Amino acid sequence: MGESEEDRISLLHTLCNLNPQPESVPINMLVPVKGTPLENVPPLDIFEWIRAIAVARILMPKSMVRLSAGRLEISKEAQALAFFAGANAIFTGEKLLTTSNPEKDFDYALLDALGMKPRAPFKDDSAERKSGGCCKPGGCGCQKEAA
Repeated sequence: MGESEEDRISLLHTLCNLNPQPESVPINMLVPVKGTPLENVPPLDIFEWIRAIAVARILMPKSMVRLSAGRLEISKEAQALAFFAGANAIFTGEKLLTTSNPEKDFDYALLDALGMKPRAPFKDDSAERKSGGCCKPGGCGCQKEAA
């Protein structure tokens, strides 16, 4: 969003030092919108975007690193590389706040081409918590006591 490489490094450093680390780390690609202060910001180099995803994965191994806004402007090959670099989730649906999102069929076709299967949408895990299962949204398989 017009930030420098140092800004991205600082943000990832801040996030990884939170206790606990974030459950979700969305990685966006700015979509310049006409009439806004950022309409003329040049696009981020795709390898900088991929690098941010890889660093987020290394620094926050239990977080969901999510491909978020801007995916319509990113090739399917670059999105595939993002998964190989460590992304493990995408935001789906028609629209993310102000910009369009890829169609569900595109997402499913991409995941299928990569040999990946989407997991079921997150639902209330209170039953799992009560049963002594994982206490984290989405679950990680641990057997911690419910809070």
